[in-house]
Amino acid sequence: MAAAFRRVCGGVTSRVSSLSCSQQRSLNTGRGVLPRPRPLPLLLVTGGGYLGYQHYRRGAHQEDGAPPLATPTEVALYRSLPTRLLSRAWGRLNGVELPTWLRKPVYSLYIWTFGVNMQEAAVEDLHYYRNLGEFFRRRLKPAVRPLCASSSLISPADGRILHFGRVKNSEVEQVKGVTYSLENFLGPQRRQRNDSSSSFRDLLLSSPDNDLFHVVVYLAPGDYHCFHSPTDWRVELRRHFPGSLMSVNPGVARLVKELFCLNERVALTGKWQHGFFSFTAVGATNVGSIRVYFDQELQTNTPRYSKGSFHDRSYVAVGDQVLNGAGEGGVALQKGAAVGEFNLGSTIVLLFEAPNDFKFTLQPGQRIRVGEGLGSL
Repeated sequence: MAAAFRRVCGGVTSRVSSLSCSQQRSLNTGRGVLPRPRPLPLLLVTGGGYLGYQHYRRGAHQEDGAPPLATPTEVALYRSLPTRLLSRAWGRLNGVELPTWLRKPVYSLYIWTFGVNMQEAAVEDLHYYRNLGEFFRRRLKPAVRPLCASSSLISPADGRILHFGRVKNSEVEQVKGVTYSLENFLGPQRRQRNDSSSSFRDLLLSSPDNDLFHVVVYLAPGDYHCFHSPTDWRVELRRHFPGSLMSVNPGVARLVKELFCLNERVALTGKWQHGFFSFTAVGATNVGSIRVYFDQELQTNTPRYSKGSFHDRSYVAVGDQVLNGAGEGGVALQKGAAVGEFNLGSTIVLLFEAPNDFKFTLQPGQRIRVGEGLGSL
């Protein structure tokens, strides 16, 4: 029996050894070497399937018509997607010069898709814009955005009003019913001596007779992408928060709590005639580039960053851009002056101190343009 077994094994061995090298490689591949797993497609498929199932399950039990918040697991899955890398790639694509013959078809498709009004553009000829980036950041004719003289505060951007009102309990609403922490959004503030207040909101107020207000403006892809100063004020500090680049579409803002605190953002803080004032540009998917004209050192959507970190820059006297008087430095911005731009479109959050009788002249969800009034005393 043993001899017969050895003869059979020997025959098999001799036949295998007589195979060509390519045949042996095919045999080995089919027998023991499996294709290497690809983690990114697996993550996308698995995560997408899980999110779809959760959305279906929540929809089946939904009673009040408002979608429930995403779970921490769902948010973590979303944040694990390479949105920062994709945004940098999109930025490079935007800088690629298009052939002259291709510009009009490409831009016309974009205009039709997002409802862009090219009659307001300073240059209406589509062949003028060498790449998508230049088209996104197109300038407007001077007369199409007049400033409202009767309002002490004007819209800093074209877009849609997501939410506005008073800040209560140091919590701010990003959309109706979904809040985020004021401290997480702006970062730590210096306490004054003998200040025992435990409220972060109270730290920002210069007078007990004032209150803290906020307004959120969402810029869609078809909107004008530059942002302007909403009032006369002095910028004293720039705080840059690296972070995720999740979509800030209102639909996503209703699902992800503290979305504005998780995303990359640039907060400009300082003072206006009534006290504390801040202007924050929030990044989003494909909006990794936030540019502030008077700050050439600002670099957003860098490849690496430390989670939860932020970078401060205190402004000092720079020529005629600085307010002189009380000996304080800062960059003086006039009402309506151009401040910076997004690479595509995103969100502006204004947080400001004002007397208690300040009144907004807005409606939730309304369309608004640069220069139109937000409210007044």
